[in-house]
Amino acid sequence: MGYAHRTIHDADGHIMELPEWLYEHADSKTRARLAPINVATVAPGEADRIAQFRADHADPEYRAQDEEQLLLRKNWAATGSFIKEDRPAALDMLGFESQLLFNTFTNGKLLNAERDDDPEFGYGFARAHNLAMVEFCSVDPRLLASGYVPLRDFERSRDHAAETIDMGCKALLVPSGCPRGHSPSHIGLDPVWAMAEEAGLPVVFHVGGGHRLADGQLLDLDYFKNGGPAVPDFHGGDENFRSVDYMAIPTSPMQTLSVLILDGVLERHPRLKIGVMEQGASWLPSWMRYLDSAFDAFRKREERLQRLSLKPSDYVRRQIRVTPYPSEDVGWIIANSSEDICLFSSDYPHVEGGRNPIKRFEASMDSLSESAKNRFYHDNFIDLMGTGLDF
Repeated sequence: MGYAHRTIHDADGHIMELPEWLYEHADSKTRARLAPINVATVAPGEADRIAQFRADHADPEYRAQDEEQLLLRKNWAATGSFIKEDRPAALDMLGFESQLLFNTFTNGKLLNAERDDDPEFGYGFARAHNLAMVEFCSVDPRLLASGYVPLRDFERSRDHAAETIDMGCKALLVPSGCPRGHSPSHIGLDPVWAMAEEAGLPVVFHVGGGHRLADGQLLDLDYFKNGGPAVPDFHGGDENFRSVDYMAIPTSPMQTLSVLILDGVLERHPRLKIGVMEQGASWLPSWMRYLDSAFDAFRKREERLQRLSLKPSDYVRRQIRVTPYPSEDVGWIIANSSEDICLFSSDYPHVEGGRNPIKRFEASMDSLSESAKNRFYHDNFIDLMGTGLDF
């Protein structure tokens, strides 16, 4: 029997890239500019042990403990973390019906390439990423590949979205921050949203894809100059999130979702679904109220708001789905927003997912009805993924 105690779809799983992961999937021009993926942004020294992890996964004694250690082994040590043939066994042991997969180290690099002065490289980089994701997921239809679609150039983005769908990606991953030179709500991007809508596939945001400062940071580094000693991240290093970074994570998705609603993108594309992955959800109730407040305050003067047929918060309920962190009070979030929005996610095989994410989610959902729990564990994901779950 798998870890899951009921029917569960997982909205956020990961592969653990190797430094040269993208090379074989890149065209020659893109390959010449690709740097090895920096995989050292985990526990200090862990990335230096990749060769040992390879040997471990080939060791029958190590593999004999796969199920017992399922949620204890993390990153490259976990079953199916980087060896694609092993991922179906991990999914069987987890007991999930499906798992939407994302990269671990590449989102920020894709965003930087998209915002750089050479859009051709950004789109070539994204194509290599998408081919690599599809190949990893090809071993089992329950593994759902996310494919990155840069939003920098209208014509290129349209063509790239079509290609991403055609190659078999089940979700279009776009930056949660503002593209360079225009809003994500610009009418020039309507063909991208229309393609996703017509294909019945979601557009998704993921942590790491928000607009970053020139130095690659999520927020101004001066916030960390508090006169005290440097604070390590939760891996014990200094390249991942700390409490102060954590507070900035929802900023980009909140702003981007706001313009998609207020500028009428979700009005024009009523069947388009948007997923917000690994960016928390405690912000959701107050943000929905703040959206409605903006609508009420500015509708008299703004023609774009007068064209909306729903209150902003109703677009959220209809079209946006969000994954809370296990550390959040999911019962409170759902009670103060809607039963239609929140999704289960394991973050497997990352440390942040913890050793028992279901238990942690359950602890805050005692007050919810069984129907609300079903929506959280599977119904809302089925609604989000549309035809991406046709297997």
